[in-house]
Amino acid sequence: MKDFALLAAKHVHDVSAWSFGTAGWWDYNHLGGIIMTIFNEPRGRVIDANPNPFLRLVGLGVVAFLVVILLFASVTRVDSGQVGVLTLFGRVTGEVLPEGMHLINPFKSNNAMSIRTQEIKESASVPSSEGLVMNLDTSLIYHLNPEKAAEVYQKIGPNYLNVLIEPNLRAAIREATASHSANALYTGDREMVAKQILDQLISKLEPRGVLIESILLRDIQLPATLKVSIESKQQAEQEALAMSFRLQKEKQEAERKRIEAAGIRDFQQIVAQGISPQLLEWKGIEATENLAKSANAKVVVIGNSKNGLPLILGQ
Repeated sequence: MKDFALLAAKHVHDVSAWSFGTAGWWDYNHLGGIIMTIFNEPRGRVIDANPNPFLRLVGLGVVAFLVVILLFASVTRVDSGQVGVLTLFGRVTGEVLPEGMHLINPFKSNNAMSIRTQEIKESASVPSSEGLVMNLDTSLIYHLNPEKAAEVYQKIGPNYLNVLIEPNLRAAIREATASHSANALYTGDREMVAKQILDQLISKLEPRGVLIESILLRDIQLPATLKVSIESKQQAEQEALAMSFRLQKEKQEAERKRIEAAGIRDFQQIVAQGISPQLLEWKGIEATENLAKSANAKVVVIGNSKNGLPLILGQ
């Protein structure tokens, strides 16, 4: 029996075009859609080409799910104190996102990098200009330059602390302490050493995208014998200064007494020049007269004294 096809069309409003194929007859209806049933006699199967409503719903659901996934992948967030460096299939695009929500290409990745002020503590054994080894504790205050975040991520990586900052910090500390003596570092040259370390780090790290805020020398530990000798020297210097202060004070006191004695001497000279025998005799007469006028005094005059004044006894 020859292959044949029975084609039934519903709601057909236009002329159908017929064609014959190897599997049977086909009907293409331009207005009412395609509804066909193909009979294949040798295989005995019936194939329905009309789409199933359930499959159509499943397809729409899959499409909606993919749209939602792409929408969520297009929205990214950058937390406070960070910037986002965008990469596309592993390649840094050069775009840097500030804080907040952003809509991006769903195929791009957001890599967060902190731009907050951070501290790195370093304890190192460093040499002095005499070759003595000291333990120096330092703190470096720094933050990432937001404008160069993409360059840092591309050329150094997110682990720029261990790759770039720590090696340069150790080298700067060693170079600065090697030009100063242990005594100077332990006593008064700390600020100079800190400034030298700071200037060297600024010249090396800031062009690479790391901004240096300050360098702090927390502690300097010298060998025990050297520390004792420095402290003894400082104590002797303090005692010498104290003795010098006391000597200076005694000199000032001696100068004060000399000036005081000179003043007394000058006073006596002036007074001696103004006193005469006549003045003394007149003062004696006045004193005798005042005693004689006293109502409670009993006066006995016995002869005359050498200067002509009476001798007065009173009780």
